[in-house]
Amino acid sequence: MENKDWKIYTKTGDKGETSLIGGNRVPKYDDRIEAYGTLDELNAFLGVVYDSVEIEEVKRVLQAIIEHVFRIESLVAYDKSSGEEITLPQIYDKDVAFLENEIDKMNEVLPELNHFILPGGHLPSSYCHVARCVCRRAERRILLLGAKTDIDKLIVTYMNRLSDYLFVLSRYLCARNTCKETEWVTKNR
Repeated sequence: MENKDWKIYTKTGDKGETSLIGGNRVPKYDDRIEAYGTLDELNAFLGVVYDSVEIEEVKRVLQAIIEHVFRIESLVAYDKSSGEEITLPQIYDKDVAFLENEIDKMNEVLPELNHFILPGGHLPSSYCHVARCVCRRAERRILLLGAKTDIDKLIVTYMNRLSDYLFVLSRYLCARNTCKETEWVTKNR
């Protein structure tokens, strides 16, 4: 049933503040907002990667990752200092192991890596590089927040492994589409 009274805008953020999970209001530039906002940006890019990939197995993995990142967003958005006890979906060691397993499976079919790889050559591969960069920024934002408040160390481990996954996925997609990786080879001038 459609609720005609419901609106997407609440006007509660018009003065530059927003509410965290738990109810505390903070400025929209708060470190916690920066962290989960960057995670939200990452998830949007993961959606672009998902939509650009035609390999069903990869899509299945990406769908799981998108859900994991959404869980992490909620964990980062929860301000325990509010005193409100809230049960949120967690991230687990098995989620990190899932990424490691996927990385290992792709690496088995990839050529050995002896140089840095420059982005480009295949659009889905390039999308992975963008997502990897946003993932690294999200990791830095989470670490900054963790320097001031308690953040589950497993979140940092997951984010670190996710950026590795996205790098290997970029190589894997390139290889599956017979594009040539551009190696960065320095030239003495």
